[in-house]
Amino acid sequence: MEDHSCLGDHVDCYCVDKIHLGAHATVSQYSYLCSASHDYTRADLPLVTAPISVGAGAWVTADAFVGPGVVIGEGAIVGVRSTVLKDVEPWTVVAGTPARKIKDRVMQE
Repeated sequence: MEDHSCLGDHVDCYCVDKIHLGAHATVSQYSYLCSASHDYTRADLPLVTAPISVGAGAWVTADAFVGPGVVIGEGAIVGVRSTVLKDVEPWTVVAGTPARKIKDRVMQE
């Protein structure tokens, strides 16, 4: 966790692999950051891991799921209860299950 990053109440970080939060990144309450899964193509279901990165100034809003290997770009927003299975481009807003781009995030002065 970099400076001024925040994990809200009841956030679950399944830290089998590295989870990185950039400066001023926020992960809101009840979200789940999951850095591992299982290889379902094999009978023994071995564990597979991949790091998660939440960029500087990004916000993962309440009750979202972020899967293994996902990079959430700088300044991006993940909407409430979204399921993020692919990378999120910087300065975009995504939402849904699976999460899809809604619009660009444009900052006002």
